Amino acid sequence: MNGAKRDGMTLSALMSSCRSLTPGLVIAGLVALAARWLSEHYTAPVMLFALLLGIAVNFAREDPRCRPGLDFASRTVLRLGVALLGMRITVDQIAGLGAGVVALTTIAVALTIAVGFALAKAVKLEGKLGVLMGGATAICGASAALAIAAVLPKGPTHERDAILTVVCVTTLSTIAMVTYPLLAAALGLDDVTAGVFFGATIHDVAQVVGAGGLVSPAAQDSATIMKLFRVALLLPAVLVISFMFRRARGESDGASKPPLLPWFLIAFAALVAVNSAALTPPAATHFLQAASTWCLVIAIAALGAKTALGELVQVGWRPIAVVTGATGFVALFVLAGLGAMRLWS
Repeated sequence: MNGAKRDGMTLSALMSSCRSLTPGLVIAGLVALAARWLSEHYTAPVMLFALLLGIAVNFAREDPRCRPGLDFASRTVLRLGVALLGMRITVDQIAGLGAGVVALTTIAVALTIAVGFALAKAVKLEGKLGVLMGGATAICGASAALAIAAVLPKGPTHERDAILTVVCVTTLSTIAMVTYPLLAAALGLDDVTAGVFFGATIHDVAQVVGAGGLVSPAAQDSATIMKLFRVALLLPAVLVISFMFRRARGESDGASKPPLLPWFLIAFAALVAVNSAALTPPAATHFLQAASTWCLVIAIAALGAKTALGELVQVGWRPIAVVTGATGFVALFVLAGLGAMRLWS
């Protein structure tokens, strides 16, 4: 009798929780659908559309019925989307790049995060914002910004900083998609090397694929594989950042010992292993890859809905300078490294 009563109470609590989350999740989902439609019809980044449309429905955050669902989408749905990114990567893809390219890219990622931190300090911004912007620039744009933000200490400007980073890296990534193929042609890079350059320096996956497609199929293939390796570096990068800010994160969250490795990073690593071993049928793999994209778009939409445009305007030029500086650094570093490798080969 007591067991049945407990089960009834659990079911009732679950239904109550679902009802409280539904309004906010519906808003985020509708914004994500609209962003996807606009992206497909106007050939622009879906993340940017989701962010702008989310900001347009910012009034929803003032409604207490919507707040729980928006919070859930910007936290739990976000982490699920990052975890599912593991289904895009295999160990064979990484091994096929070669030791020199792998080493160059790994060093570039580490140094770009350090440059982001140093630039933030130089213009008198918080170091954690520099790490966030440097990491988003170094790894995979909006997805990396969301993953890194999830392990940084929470503060009054936490969500604003994440949104600002997404805006900056998405804008610069779109500019790079158009200009980097022209730069590669001017420098006389062959198609495969140009693809490696695009994949190692452009922030978001969609823009990497677009830049490679502007050159040739060979450039597009090498750019995509290179970019997936950068996505794979999300795991060690976030692990290191999580360790660096563990104590501060515990204080901001009210927890004495937050986990060093969040569950979504463990799931990310597990799914990379599953995908590498081809343990899932192609249809399931495709579904999980699409689910990752949808989760991240919904999370961006929710973050946008929780952010007022005025809050972004107040930050001034300094964060833009940090992202632009980090973007310039990684491009120059990779170009120099590729040139050195070509001379030694």
